[in-house]
Amino acid sequence: MTNTENLVKRLPNDIGGLAAEPVKQADHELEPWEKRCHALADVLDFHKIINTEEKRCGVEALGSEMVGKLTYYERWIVAFANILFRKGVLAPTELALKMKEVETRFDTDSANAASRARA
Repeated sequence: MTNTENLVKRLPNDIGGLAAEPVKQADHELEPWEKRCHALADVLDFHKIINTEEKRCGVEALGSEMVGKLTYYERWIVAFANILFRKGVLAPTELALKMKEVETRFDTDSANAASRARA
């Protein structure tokens, strides 16, 4: 079988049956950002911006190395960003500016909370 045939038969994130570390299964409460990510997926689908198939393809397009480094919902977020960039709905600079704004707000809120705790 050629490398091309192998690639077609097994996508990068299709790891079933391959030697790997055991999957760590644990029930856990979703973090607030994970719930928001899931809600975002529903909104994007409802408004016909990104459907479930596009999300799946977006996650698969990340490749095995990236998929192995990201959590389940981190994969979704990266896939959403890439798809929105490709469709021209969002520009990388817009996302970077918003992320900086959120980071600054978080830092300010954290500093304010720390000073209140000391008072």
